Amino acid sequence: MQFIDEAKIFVKSGKGGNGCVSFRREKFVAKGGPNGGDGGNGGDVVIISDSQMSSLLDHRYKKHYNAKNGENGRGKDQHGKNGADLIVPVPIGTIIKNLETDEILGDLTEDKQRLIMAKGGRGGKGNSRFTSSTNRAPRFATDGKDGEEFEIGLELKILADVGILGFPNAGKSTLISKISAAKPKIADYPFTTLVPNLGVVEYGGYKTFIIADIPGIIEGAHEGVGLGIQFLKHVERTHLLIHMLDLTPMPDRTPIDDYEKMNNELESYSKELSLKPQIVVLNKIDIMDSEKTSSEVENYFNYLGVEVLKISAITGEGTKDLVYKVA
Repeated sequence: MQFIDEAKIFVKSGKGGNGCVSFRREKFVAKGGPNGGDGGNGGDVVIISDSQMSSLLDHRYKKHYNAKNGENGRGKDQHGKNGADLIVPVPIGTIIKNLETDEILGDLTEDKQRLIMAKGGRGGKGNSRFTSSTNRAPRFATDGKDGEEFEIGLELKILADVGILGFPNAGKSTLISKISAAKPKIADYPFTTLVPNLGVVEYGGYKTFIIADIPGIIEGAHEGVGLGIQFLKHVERTHLLIHMLDLTPMPDRTPIDDYEKMNNELESYSKELSLKPQIVVLNKIDIMDSEKTSSEVENYFNYLGVEVLKISAITGEGTKDLVYKVA
């Protein structure tokens, strides 16, 4: 399925039905009084989170959501039927925003969580509602109220306990495929991962945590370089970050440079994001010439007082220790 994490939709609740002006017309009843019924209320537009949905793809194709209008009132004191509510399902983790003010209207982080986005209009009153001692035969009723209508923004931020960060080809997808049942696409060219991959990691018997491979973060990502900020937002909900560094010798990059650049990107995007706890992981210890690079990098982190773990995502060496460290 194509991963879509942003959409704009237009929602409109139902209009209330009009009240009815009616009088009793019965044989042998000399003075039939008013018996006009009320109009029904318009239907609400309700947004509800659905664990079966994984993206906002549906809302890219269907953009207008209109709830049903309430029925008009009728004679014989018959009230109009209320308009049916319209249910709009979205994935768990969806934020609903007012596009004009950028105000967050709701944040659906649990399954079956509901948000009434547009309240239906109230039905009008029939003339039987207006009888009094001074007005025995009112010849008027009220109209139903219009429903609410909004253009809103939907933004999906995936829910994961742990996010894996790293420059392209650092081994993020390989790691998630090794420690979970996720099967992400893996290749040796940049931006193999174009959507976040989620995996469930088991440890200590029946305990689990959810891990996400966050793609598209390179130098300048907070300004839109590469895949830009499109996926930086998905890191915001995580509790912990695994910061993967590639030990492969490269002429124009070093693991230390990558570490500093990545953290600069996080801080430029969000100060809060840069303060999340990190586990620094040196990957690809299985390759030739990695030992010398590893030693230099470890000295750097020892100077900073940062603990590092060494793994080979492709062979699985050190990954069990990493899982328990994360847990």
